[in-house]
Amino acid sequence: MKSPIQQIQLETTSQIEQYLRQSEGMWHSQRRYYTLPDGKTQEWTSRLTVRFLEQGSPELIKLAQLHHLGDRNILVCGSYVEWESTQSASNRPNSEGSTIFGVLGDILYRDRGFATKDPINAKYYLPNPDTLCLRTEYNSSVFEEEIKHIGTKYRTRQSIISRAGEQQMIGQYLEKRIQ
Repeated sequence: MKSPIQQIQLETTSQIEQYLRQSEGMWHSQRRYYTLPDGKTQEWTSRLTVRFLEQGSPELIKLAQLHHLGDRNILVCGSYVEWESTQSASNRPNSEGSTIFGVLGDILYRDRGFATKDPINAKYYLPNPDTLCLRTEYNSSVFEEEIKHIGTKYRTRQSIISRAGEQQMIGQYLEKRIQ
């Protein structure tokens, strides 16, 4: 018989696995960043490719090693995400890259952060099966995100970046599945 804590962990793992599988595919992302307090905006479009990672995949083993986790097969699942982004004003490619996410308990391990190439981790929870909430802290900044699936073809994202207790930027995204 499983203890209540083991049962909650099992349910959480099942929920995050389902959420990450639902995210797999190619996405067209339109996003707008608002710099606070002046309200300056930047608009970007991106093409995202998301691939689900099974426990024991080479990417998750590498991620566990980056985070110095004792057991290299400990991450239960994850995602590999590639992107190519263009700032709308210039219409030239400005950013491309990839990142790896791996799950262990209520922690989402990453090989890099939004504003750093160093490995980071985030606390996560799912208030419902279609919504993932993240809180990441590093370099005196806090990144809070909500990513919500709207049916099978759309998802919305909102990011709030704070430093020293003050909100610095808000990002809002609409993502449409293209494959």
